[in-house]
Amino acid sequence: MKRLYNYIPLHFVVLVIIGIYFQFFTQFWTFSFLRTTIFLLGLTVLFFLIKHKVLRTCTAFILFFGIGVSAVYVSDDRNYDSYYQHHLKDNSKVVLHIHKILKPGNYYQKYEAVIVQVDDLKTRGTILLNVKNDSSANSLQIDDQLFLKPTLKELIPPLNPHQFNYKSYLAKQGIHHQLFVDTNQFLKLRSQSTSLFGLSAIFRNKIQEALHKYNFKKNELAVINALLLGQRQDISKELIVDYQRAGAIHILAVSGLHVGVILWILSFVFKPVERIKYGKFIKTLIIVSLLWMFAFIAGLSASVVRAVTMFTFLAIGLSFQRKNVVEFSFISSMFFLLLIKPMFLFDVGFQLSYLAVFGILWVQPKLFEVYNPRFILYKKIWQLFTVSIAAQIGILPLSIYYFQQFPGLFLASNLVIIPFLGAILIGGILVIITSLLNILPQVLANIYGMIISWMNDFVSWVSHQEEFLFKEISISFIAMLFWYIFLFLGVSFFIKKSPKNLIYFLVSILFLQTIFLIETKENKSKEELIVFHKSRFSIIGKRVGEQLFLQHDLDSVRLKNENSIKTYQITEGIDEVKEINFKNFLQFSKKDILLIDSLGVYTISGMVKPIVVLQYSPKINLSRLIKTIKPSQIIADGSNYKSSVIRWEETCLKYQIPFHYTGQNGAFIID
Repeated sequence: MKRLYNYIPLHFVVLVIIGIYFQFFTQFWTFSFLRTTIFLLGLTVLFFLIKHKVLRTCTAFILFFGIGVSAVYVSDDRNYDSYYQHHLKDNSKVVLHIHKILKPGNYYQKYEAVIVQVDDLKTRGTILLNVKNDSSANSLQIDDQLFLKPTLKELIPPLNPHQFNYKSYLAKQGIHHQLFVDTNQFLKLRSQSTSLFGLSAIFRNKIQEALHKYNFKKNELAVINALLLGQRQDISKELIVDYQRAGAIHILAVSGLHVGVILWILSFVFKPVERIKYGKFIKTLIIVSLLWMFAFIAGLSASVVRAVTMFTFLAIGLSFQRKNVVEFSFISSMFFLLLIKPMFLFDVGFQLSYLAVFGILWVQPKLFEVYNPRFILYKKIWQLFTVSIAAQIGILPLSIYYFQQFPGLFLASNLVIIPFLGAILIGGILVIITSLLNILPQVLANIYGMIISWMNDFVSWVSHQEEFLFKEISISFIAMLFWYIFLFLGVSFFIKKSPKNLIYFLVSILFLQTIFLIETKENKSKEELIVFHKSRFSIIGKRVGEQLFLQHDLDSVRLKNENSIKTYQITEGIDEVKEINFKNFLQFSKKDILLIDSLGVYTISGMVKPIVVLQYSPKINLSRLIKTIKPSQIIADGSNYKSSVIRWEETCLKYQIPFHYTGQNGAFIID
C-alpha cells in the first residue's frame, strides 16, 4: 500500500474530487468554454516549463483541481446556449426523446427524457417525464419521440426535515424540471434512428419475451431480470426490503460483484489462449469485449458501465503482470470515470463500490494472514469471510450515514450466496441463450427457477431475524468522516504495530469521542417548534432536548408509520415522543403562536404580533383577522384545502404579511 500512496494518479484523483465538489456546491466557475480551455492549456504548458520542484507541484495541484471544476462545468447542460430553458416560451412546442425508463409510481409511469427540439431549434437537457397510468395505452419505449406543448414544473424539495432530497438527487443527474402529462396530451412521432441504449432495450425485451414462455414465478423472473439484465423495476417492495435487511441488496444490482465474478470466470475459461502467439493480448481483447457485451445486455446503466470500466482497467492491467496492478487499475479507473462523468461522484452506488473495493484491497490481505487453514476448502471459506469483512469495513460508516441501519447477519447471507453466485450467473446466461434459441428444456428452467426461489427464501429468513438487524442508527456527516479516520488509523496500526501508529489511532479515538460529546450536548440543549407538512392532516411538534411533543390528528397506526416523524426522530436523536394538546395557543422562543382550526376561534387577549397557524380550512375572514390581531406571520399546513390556501396567500400579499404554505415551502421551523 505504501507504493500505492506514491502512485501519482491517486493524488490527481483526490484533487479532481475536491474540484468536483467545490464547483458543484459553489458554481463559482462561470466563464466560457473557450476561457476554460485556455486556462487548462495554460496551466499544462506552465507545468512543463517550470523546473522548480515546489512550484511545479503547486501548478499540478491547481491544474487537476481545475480539471475537476471544468469537468462539472462542461457536463452541466445549463451552461450551453442550446439548453432548452433558454428557448422555451409560453406557446412553445417541444420534441422529447425517451432516454431511460424508470421505476413507475402509483399514478405515473416515469421516464428520463431529453428535450431535443424547442419549436424549430435543436436543444439539449434532460427532464423527468411523468405519464399518467392508462391501461388502454402502451408504455413508452427507449428512443420514442413525443411532440407536445409542455408545462414544466420545478422539482419539489423535501417538505419535512431530513427527508430524502429527491430534487438534489435529480440535480446530480442533470435533471432540473419535470413534466406531467396524460396519454392524450402528446403525439408519438416515428423514431428516425435507434440509439445504443435503444438497441440494448430491444434485445433485452426479446430476452424477457423468451423467458416468459417458461412459466417462471413472478419473483423468480424479477430476480433473473435484476441479476442478469440490470432491470429492478419488477421486484416487489417486500423482496427489496428483505435483501436490504439481510445485507445482500448488492446481489440485485448488476455491479462490481457480478462483473468481477464474470471476469474471474472468463479469465479461467480463456486461460489456454495465453499459450499461442500474442495470447495474452488476444485473451484480454476477448474478455474486455465480452464484458462490454454483458454491459450492453444489462442496459448500459450507470452502475454497470462503472463496474465494467473498472474491470476493463483491471483486465488490461493483469495482462502486464506487474506488482500492485489491481490497486493501480482501481485508481486509474476512478480517475477516468470522474473525468468523463464527474456526477458519478455523488452517486451512492459509486461511493459504496469504490470504498468496498478499497477495503478489500487494503484490509483483506492482512486479515487473511491472521489465520492459515491447512485444507483448501477451509482456506476458500476463510478468504470469502475476510473479503466480506474487509468490504464492510470500507462501507460501514457511509452505509449507516445513508441507510441508518446495519444488517448484523450480512456475513451469513454473503457466505451462503456469493460462493454460488458464479454458478447462478453462468446458469442464468445459459438459460437466456437457450431460451432465445427456443431449446431450453422446461425441466432445466424449473430447476433454475427453484434455485432462485431458494435464494429468495433464504434471504427472507435472514431478514426476519430482527435481533440481528440494527436499525435507527444515525450519524452526522462530520461523524462519518471521523469514523473513517478512526477505521483508517486503526487498520494502519493493525497492519504495522508501531508507537507512531498507536498514537495516531488513540488521537482518532479522542477526536471521535469529542464529536460524540459535542453532538450529544447539542441534542440535549436543542429546542425548536416544527409545523410539519402532511397532506390532509395536521402535525405540530415541539422539540425540547431529546423529547418531541406532538399535537396531531393521526391514528396510532398511521402515526407509527409516519415517515416525516420517524426520520426526524432518528436523525435528531429523539429518545421519546409524547402526545400533547396545545389547544389553540402556545408560546415558544418568546413568540406567541396562535393555532386556528376549523372552528375559526382567535379571540385571545394579550397576544403581541402572533404567528398564526391555519389548520383544517377555517372559515374566517383573513382580512379582518389581520386587522384585529396584526400577525407577524401566517402559516397554512397540509390539512387545508388548496383553494383556501390560494385565497389566503393573495390576502397576505395584499397586506404585506409573510405567508408560508407547508405544501410548497416545506415544514415551518422556529428555533
